[in-house]
Amino acid sequence: MIFDLAETMSVDERGALQTRRLRALVDRLLAARGPQAATLRAAGVERGDRLTLDDLPGLPTLSKPDLWQAYPFGMLAVPLEDCAAVHGSSGTSGRPTLVPYTSNDLDLWAHVMARGLAAAGATRGSIIHNAYGYGLFTGGLGVHHGARALGATVIPMSSGNTARQLRLIQDVHPDVLTCTPSYAIYLAEAARAEGIDPTGLGLRVGVHGAEPWTDAMREQIELLLGIRALDIYGLSEVIGPGVACESLDSGGWLHVQEDHFFVEALDPLSGRPVPDGELGELTFTTLTKEAFPLLRYRTGDLARLSRKPSPDGRTTVKMSKVVGRSDDMLVVRGINVYPSEVEAVVLADAAIGPQYAIVVDARGALLRLLVCAEPSSADIDGLEVGARLRDSLARRLGLGCDVRIVEPGALPRTEVGKARRVIRWQAGPAPLPGLE
Repeated sequence: MIFDLAETMSVDERGALQTRRLRALVDRLLAARGPQAATLRAAGVERGDRLTLDDLPGLPTLSKPDLWQAYPFGMLAVPLEDCAAVHGSSGTSGRPTLVPYTSNDLDLWAHVMARGLAAAGATRGSIIHNAYGYGLFTGGLGVHHGARALGATVIPMSSGNTARQLRLIQDVHPDVLTCTPSYAIYLAEAARAEGIDPTGLGLRVGVHGAEPWTDAMREQIELLLGIRALDIYGLSEVIGPGVACESLDSGGWLHVQEDHFFVEALDPLSGRPVPDGELGELTFTTLTKEAFPLLRYRTGDLARLSRKPSPDGRTTVKMSKVVGRSDDMLVVRGINVYPSEVEAVVLADAAIGPQYAIVVDARGALLRLLVCAEPSSADIDGLEVGARLRDSLARRLGLGCDVRIVEPGALPRTEVGKARRVIRWQAGPAPLPGLE
């Protein structure tokens, strides 16, 4: 299960390594004379040789708007001709972000992704059915690079064309499925619609990321596919998938590959570090990347950190599942609500299937929260279940929500890309059936 002994090095040994790499990173940023060099010099940093990890909270941060301002290659720290590939974000929350990689960066990406696949139980003998999208999005090729570094066999299926996905899974018998959590559910539903028992496909484990998802959704995926469903975390700005990965024995926590990606959790408002165990904004320093190195990049993702010993033998810092984003918090009648809190309540009810949607009704002066969900079977009493969910949501959120139990199959599915769980209704007809 452990791909690299660096995952088990002592805390002191890793700290010394991180310090050396931090100093080298700062010197490289200063030499590149880019936007980060300017902010470092403004903070009084002219060289990296005396910096320690304790100095990090005093160094400047950067965030997505800084990358947009430097688009396309203003953050590049090497000549463009030294780059072997360019990936990028989809730009769904603003302008796209382009991230160049040197050959060494691609090797690093493959290595940390191989660590994650090994933590999930994949071996050289595994067949990995990779249903993440290939292209600028880092999911598909990130898993592909990692599978090759591990020595496993990878099926580069990409996303979509679900009928063919099912046929290949039946014919080739992969033991590992890699895709978004929402697509894992879609795949299971599609199998059932074809008269195929999804628990009999022979899959053993799923590695699911690219979307925030709760333990309640994990239970749904494991029930539908008969697998262990594990989380993986990454973002294109840092490297792609493989920044942090859950293992079979990590108790739901994700190990951060912190010899390469130093992580902090910051208060989203003050920017100060929060203690381990408290919710904070994940902030990464890419200690070893060449083309697109980042110092204290604020991701917007909210999670908790833990340094407690892990039963799987790894000594790296761990992060919780991402609870949400600092910019996706809904403020409804003065109460802060994260979509993941709604999901945790809805999917914990056995009468509810895996498909749900949150509609933010913004047509009036006060926001109204509408939760639409499909029953787990057609004979469920929608009125009874809806009333139960309203009570459960009110207890969890401290907020009254309107709940609609719609017909099975009524909610839109996502076959390609990330699931759209939150829908804003500002004007016009209802965006989903059963709303008024």
